Amino acid sequence: MSTHLTPIHSAAVARNSLDPLDPLRGGAQGEARYERLSRLIATDHAVIMDGATGTELIRVAGDRPELEEHLWGLTAILESPAQVKAVHRRYVDVGCDVICTDTWGLATALRHGQARLWETSEPIHWMDVARRGVHLAREAAAEAGRADEVAVAFSINGDVDTPDGRETIRLLARAFEHDPPDLIVVETLTLVRPSTYATVEALLATGLPVWLSFRRCRHGVCGVYGEHWGGPEGDSFGRAARRFEEMGVGALAVNCLPPDHVTGMLAWLRDFTDLPLGVYPNLGYLSAAGWRHEAGVSAAEYAELALRWREEGAQIVGGCCGVGPAQIAAARAALADTKPGQTRPDALTDESVQAPSPDSRQRPPAHWSDTRGRSSYPLDFPDITLEPGVFVPTQGSLTVWKYLYEEAVGAHQRCLDIGCGSGLLTVQLARNGAAHVHAIDISAAAVKNTLTNAFRNGVADRVSAAVQDLYPWVPEERYDMIVASLYQTPVDPFEPVVSHRPLDYWGRGLIDHLLRMLPEALADDGTAYVMQLSIIGERRTTQLLERLGYQARVVDFGLFEFTELFNDARDQIARVEELSDAYHLKLGATDVMTAYLLEITRKEGRTV
Repeated sequence: MSTHLTPIHSAAVARNSLDPLDPLRGGAQGEARYERLSRLIATDHAVIMDGATGTELIRVAGDRPELEEHLWGLTAILESPAQVKAVHRRYVDVGCDVICTDTWGLATALRHGQARLWETSEPIHWMDVARRGVHLAREAAAEAGRADEVAVAFSINGDVDTPDGRETIRLLARAFEHDPPDLIVVETLTLVRPSTYATVEALLATGLPVWLSFRRCRHGVCGVYGEHWGGPEGDSFGRAARRFEEMGVGALAVNCLPPDHVTGMLAWLRDFTDLPLGVYPNLGYLSAAGWRHEAGVSAAEYAELALRWREEGAQIVGGCCGVGPAQIAAARAALADTKPGQTRPDALTDESVQAPSPDSRQRPPAHWSDTRGRSSYPLDFPDITLEPGVFVPTQGSLTVWKYLYEEAVGAHQRCLDIGCGSGLLTVQLARNGAAHVHAIDISAAAVKNTLTNAFRNGVADRVSAAVQDLYPWVPEERYDMIVASLYQTPVDPFEPVVSHRPLDYWGRGLIDHLLRMLPEALADDGTAYVMQLSIIGERRTTQLLERLGYQARVVDFGLFEFTELFNDARDQIARVEELSDAYHLKLGATDVMTAYLLEITRKEGRTV
């Protein structure tokens, strides 16, 4: 099986012919450096890439780059060029064949609209940063006497694959007219989008060789922590690799993933493409305390890993974040007299998932359960449909539902749901084993929707519903349990009337009327669960219940942001809060109210 590297396009050679003997220029020497890589691969020698530059700069300069990751190396190119060159030089000295520029984050910076990346007395354009990045790598190789050997790869990340990326690529070609890198390497790519092929075409049109590197393992897209995301892909990435080869891409690699996740990837890719394949994983990850290096991966151990990748067919080996000159030097020495193999790993297991024990295969996996031993995943939520014109259950209504579900209240009782809406609370009471649930609402659509949902949940035989306005309503019986989640929005009395409800300055009209109806509607030993919002106050509720001979306690509460309805009433809510004990919370620019679930019972010794 043959592998190849794409030769430099003749147009690029023509552009670079101004200074063919200058070691700090591209020209004919640039072509020779890249051809050297081709010869190494053609003769089964390993091509050694450098390791990390950004994380090495942390050690050298003590920088904490996590605040602006995309500016890691870009800032250093301007502010600490000697340190950047010193890192490059360390990799040149240990024998690297390819040095990557410290420009990985450039595409991300440009995506954020930073054509001029720094506020200085003399702003620097990003194209100048790109040129300087190439020049620093060239100087490091020249000062070590390896200018004719070391290929400089211009590094850029996958954010170049954006709508504006094509223009960035076109301008890069102009920036490199007089001092081009030897190749372009696009790193930490993840998904292969339809636009990716157009981006690769634009990169190839610069006339420079292009290498692509993806954050992928055998199980799909892979992050620095070894986490996988994305759905099953089958062989779509393998087919993409074949297409990249047909387009003229020079090499394909995987990078920026934990070293143990490389296993199996190269052998799998080899089924699809003859491109040279490379590996350069990370060692560690970024944390609030700085770069955390992978524990236990010494230079010698990294060399052992490199040998495994070589046995699987790796032709290019290097390192990503956390990999330093010591690991690269050890890998180079270990690979010196080796040839790429064709080993296929015995098992392509997901390293992030622990294999089941023999005992666990004999029993079903345990599911999350609540305090009553009921399965909680997925949540046993009623099958609710919402018909046109029916309110979606609010956070307050969901708080009431959660309590009914958790406490399983209502069993064997005759219940009443006031303001039933979609019927969520009605259905839950019936599912809890209520003897019968009667639901009322002023909206005919809500009543119909409640009966529909009762049927959908298999409880229609114990549910009845009627269209009823709460104000003229006269209860037909006294119920063991009443639940209610009612409209509670203060209304400016000077606003025009736009609903069937009377204007309600305090937002208490419906809930106060319900409380006054309790002696007629609630059995002496019955319980009412009523949702009340903090924006209408506690004092009035307590006074009214006291006068009627009832008591209340909070059995649950929920917090939720103002919806559009409450935002529209913001001024009136502020007036009510100023004149009463009503309140809401302010979290930055977000208004948050409390929904209290009150359990109301008759005081001991008081009967109707």
